[in-house]
Amino acid sequence: MRHAKSDWSADYGADHDRPLNDRGRRSARAIGEALSSDGEAPDHIISSTAVRARTTAELATDAGVWGCELVLDSKLYGGGADTVVSVAASSGKGQRLMLVGHQPTWSSLVSVLTGERVEVRTATVALIDFPIDDWSQITSVEGRVRRVYQARDYTD
Repeated sequence: MRHAKSDWSADYGADHDRPLNDRGRRSARAIGEALSSDGEAPDHIISSTAVRARTTAELATDAGVWGCELVLDSKLYGGGADTVVSVAASSGKGQRLMLVGHQPTWSSLVSVLTGERVEVRTATVALIDFPIDDWSQITSVEGRVRRVYQARDYTD
């Protein structure tokens, strides 16, 4: 999942501390609810430590009533696709892992994992299926994009 829409006009210091705007908060909640209603809620989440990514994950989790563990990993802020794959491979938890982070890495990540091109806008979730038994195997297989959730489809 890419973080929801951030607030460029907010009073924040470093880019890492940029918050979500109102639309972003609504979008994160809408995606959380949509995933739950479709039976696609994650059972483990790893998010970038950036405020906008962490808040997106928290709002989606609360709105979807996922009740799963949320882990923050600083490597997802500014790391490339290879770094994100490494984080996923070492996660060791859950059948449905959600990674929450940033562009341009997230579009690149989908391409690296599947060979497919997906426009990963704000608050977009790309569901990718992998023929694996354990997340450590993610580095040696190609996944398939099963579905893409975009916030604009669930909000006004």
